Amino acid sequence: MLYSNVDLVTFEFKKPRCEVVVAKKVKRNSPCPCGSGLKYKKCCLDETRSVDQRLKEIYAKNFSIRLKEKADIKAIKRAGQLVVRTLDLVETKIRPGLTTDEINTIVHDFTIKRGAIPAPLNYRGFPKSVCVSVNEVICHGIPGERVLQDGDIVNVDVTTILNGYYADANKTYFVGTPIPKAEKIVRVARESLKLSLAVVKPGNTVGHIGWAIQQYAEGEGCSVVEEFTGHGIGFDFHEPPQVPHFGRKGEGITLVPGMVFTIEPMINLGKKELRILDDNWTAVTRDGSLSAQFEQTVVVTDSGYESLTPYEL
Repeated sequence: MLYSNVDLVTFEFKKPRCEVVVAKKVKRNSPCPCGSGLKYKKCCLDETRSVDQRLKEIYAKNFSIRLKEKADIKAIKRAGQLVVRTLDLVETKIRPGLTTDEINTIVHDFTIKRGAIPAPLNYRGFPKSVCVSVNEVICHGIPGERVLQDGDIVNVDVTTILNGYYADANKTYFVGTPIPKAEKIVRVARESLKLSLAVVKPGNTVGHIGWAIQQYAEGEGCSVVEEFTGHGIGFDFHEPPQVPHFGRKGEGITLVPGMVFTIEPMINLGKKELRILDDNWTAVTRDGSLSAQFEQTVVVTDSGYESLTPYEL
């Protein structure tokens, strides 16, 4: 949930094949000259292994990233479809007078009745089945007695486990009639996600994603929260890599097919600084300004990306 002190690791994407010239013969048990971190005999000496197999081993070895197989991606996509259906149901219920705990009940019951598990429940002590964040709450809002008012914005963040696979997405909704400031921050957050998705493709890096978000949001006079990031997902709730929503093109881990992660920019109408409330979960803007967020789970494909929790942006 909470990520800080983000370390961006630079990795040059090359076809994992040893094409270097060595002055002396490389021994079978020596580190492979291609830089994979594997022994030569288990890497470039073994020409029977496919490029996909080598990439999978390199990313597991160097970054602890587990690239997903086709069967895994299908399973995550099924979980993602349930996440989107849950968000669609919530959208029909949002109205002034609804409590955030009632949203939790809607999400919990809908998830359980479909044979799935709400991932947030009891995750590191989180007491509810969904995060519900209103107005100045950036993320990790704990559902309770707070009543939605006309003009509020509310983010609902759903993570579902279906047949052992995780998918994660969220949306920010208007409650009743939005005020101009609310319209702006929701628009900027939605567009930030849309623009970041457009740069997801093999050969780009996580820095391209952060750059796309930061350049747009700051250009609109808003700020990007830096303490929280997107993250790998699928086999577990949070996996490597971290995906910062700020950065520069070319920084960080290179995107390759089979990587599954979330992009979830948190955009503030005011300054980027935050504080955590006494419940040790709820993050709010330090200056009290509005904050909005949109999130999808994506997989890197051979030519770009596919959203595994698709909804219109």
